[in-house]
Amino acid sequence: MMSPPPEKLLIGAHTSAAGGPHNALLQGKEIGATTIQLFTSNQKQWEGRELTPEMVSLWEKTLAETGLQKIMSHDSYLINLGSNKDDVLSKSLIAFEQEIKRCHQLKITFLNFHPGAATTGTEQECLDQIITSLLRFEKLCAQGTTRLLLETTAGQGSSVGHRFEHLFYIISAVHGKIPIGVCIDTCHIFSAGYDIRTEAAWEKTLEEFDSIIGLKHLYAFHLNDSAKPFSSRVDRHADLGKGEIGIEAFKFVMSHPALKEIPKYLETPNGPPGWTEEIALLRKFAHENQKYYEKLTRTNP
Repeated sequence: MMSPPPEKLLIGAHTSAAGGPHNALLQGKEIGATTIQLFTSNQKQWEGRELTPEMVSLWEKTLAETGLQKIMSHDSYLINLGSNKDDVLSKSLIAFEQEIKRCHQLKITFLNFHPGAATTGTEQECLDQIITSLLRFEKLCAQGTTRLLLETTAGQGSSVGHRFEHLFYIISAVHGKIPIGVCIDTCHIFSAGYDIRTEAAWEKTLEEFDSIIGLKHLYAFHLNDSAKPFSSRVDRHADLGKGEIGIEAFKFVMSHPALKEIPKYLETPNGPPGWTEEIALLRKFAHENQKYYEKLTRTNP
């Protein structure tokens, strides 16, 4: 089965939903995206936005007009499903439930979230609490089609999710009960100590991911360069090719047979004008790779 042409690959960015979620779709179309990520509500407030029937209708209309696919939501930065503080955990569970419901209303494909942070507890206690928290939503998740994606983290502070083993531990406990998967953030895994600067380094990291978690659980990418050095455990995004990772890593992602068709969302700091250029650049990488393999096939039938 032939892979889709470069212009059809799902590449986008985290666009703005100011004025209504449909505006994130419109901005995506403007920058040449075929998919987007958005916040369905203010990411820095506990109280979530309620979606009116009119907002949902406008979203559906705009989605059909733009043709964007596999939309991803990012939950609030305040949510910590692994917190050992009762008040924070309680507010997190309510906010996460509201987010799942909004995703169901908009028929969003993926809900991306940071697993959690231990704060004053232990790493193991945090991981166990995340599992307990997620299993609370088993019935709610079954009411829609949204898949929850654990985002790889940089390991800043007391956050978990910076080791593949953390993600596997969570997935193995909830798989089959809730729809689950992984979103790899390139800046985060690099900062966490997984090298992706060269083809050989990427291959090694992929092999490790596959052996620990399984590539079948990889559903999305956040594509970001890193402003901080390798294994720094600091989360600072940079524009593609302008950080410590370098452009070769992104050429690899757009050419590797197991990765190129996975949806990709930019979170680089350059904003819409830069996203337009980066999306075009990623498609160029995919196009160059496609021409190479077509030539190879003609030479070696």
